[in-house]
Amino acid sequence: MMSSAFGLKLFNSLTREIEPFTPVHEGEARVYSCGPTVYNYQHIGNMRAYVFADTLGRTLQHRGLKLTHVINITDVGHLTSDADEGEDKMEKMAATQGKSAWDIAAFYQADFEADLARLNVQQKQHPRATEYVEEMIAWGKSMADEHCYELDSGLYFDISTVADYGKLARAVTEEGAEDSWGRIKKLEGKRNAGDFAIWRKTPEGETRQMEWDSPWGKGAPGWHLECSVMGEKLLGFPFDIHTGGIDHREIHHPNEIAQNQAFCGCGGLSEARNSGANIWMHNNFLVERSGKMSKSSGEFLRLQLLLDKGYHPLAYRMMCLQAHYRSELEFSWEGLEAALTRLKRMVMAARKASEAQSGWYERPAEEQRKLSLNTSPKLVPLMEQFNEAINNDLNTPEALPILEAVLATKKIDPIERVNVAQWMDEVLGLNLFGLTREDLRIRPKSADITESEIEEALAARKAARAEKDFARSDTIRDELAAKGVDVMDGDPLGWEWKLA
Repeated sequence: MMSSAFGLKLFNSLTREIEPFTPVHEGEARVYSCGPTVYNYQHIGNMRAYVFADTLGRTLQHRGLKLTHVINITDVGHLTSDADEGEDKMEKMAATQGKSAWDIAAFYQADFEADLARLNVQQKQHPRATEYVEEMIAWGKSMADEHCYELDSGLYFDISTVADYGKLARAVTEEGAEDSWGRIKKLEGKRNAGDFAIWRKTPEGETRQMEWDSPWGKGAPGWHLECSVMGEKLLGFPFDIHTGGIDHREIHHPNEIAQNQAFCGCGGLSEARNSGANIWMHNNFLVERSGKMSKSSGEFLRLQLLLDKGYHPLAYRMMCLQAHYRSELEFSWEGLEAALTRLKRMVMAARKASEAQSGWYERPAEEQRKLSLNTSPKLVPLMEQFNEAINNDLNTPEALPILEAVLATKKIDPIERVNVAQWMDEVLGLNLFGLTREDLRIRPKSADITESEIEEALAARKAARAEKDFARSDTIRDELAAKGVDVMDGDPLGWEWKLA
């Protein structure tokens, strides 16, 4: 194990402390992030977890580490209640839509991966749970005698057989892990309220679309098992960091940890490595207080809805970065508009700095990176401040204004400004030097006018103003307004128009 040489400190949910990051394997970082259950579209609250995980991964790469990052795809085993009861989500949606569970998984996985790309999340390994069922059965066999017991409904893990069960959950509620089990329905025959399924038998007389033979009968694995199996198989125990949403801290991750302890024959959790990962990290919730954007309301707050209303996806990434990942993030359309405006300002500043260098955008990316090996003394303190902010548990709200300060710095060779700003954006992932004004103008789905029509009308208006035909100019403006186009004369951003 190598010593920490980066100054990076991260909050460990398991120990409830900010700790120096020390890679398990020299020159490498291995990260596992709990992925989506692909039975439906992903809410933007779900997507916040992957913006956070991507920022973490970018930071580790920025420190010169070779990153292996796994985001699993749950296509079996997740029940309609996270509290380990109800129907399998995949089977239920398949029945609702009249499709196979496999087709449901393929469709929603593709949509999830498209959303990752829109948010500039670097593509990672996306193994499916169904690809590892044989390994899950092998895990169950290895734990069964010492840690499990069988009921008519399946094989269950006895949480009393491992030390410190629920320690992670107590990071949420200090009163005790039992508080986290309150919503778990008591199943006849379970030894402890918190015991959970390793394998679920197919009820007699039923046939599931996704079922396999096992020593405990035909059925399917429990939800928690897949992450343990894929984490160990793809990253090895202990790996560096396990991430997920804060909702996983109460049940899913404590169960995953218990399985890891049982499989490895590890001791208690006074040593974090016994949990399977050295550090456990969790992002907080996205809060939408109006209650009008839930799945049940009909207007499901997913990334496509933002696009339909004229917002670039990276405005949402900006919104996420403006709050610390461990803080609640309140969503509002006004807040998203403000994030888009901030993104526009930064993109324009990046473009202005770049255009000061003849042919900058035509040069290969690697050449752009290497053009400036020296950094102005004016920029060095800003680079140090940026590193300090990111090293402080990924404090992106503090890092953003430092990047803005770099873009605004005067009397410096623009190429140095560009070089440092790109260096910072490699962590934040806003793609400032790849976006254009045109990219950020998203036509709302409800708009009945095309961008070319808008530009044509604005050209005619400009000609009318040049000829001092202000009546004609005002008529064109009113016609555009009637079609939802705000003409922004004197806009300090120079954006000229936007679709309302």
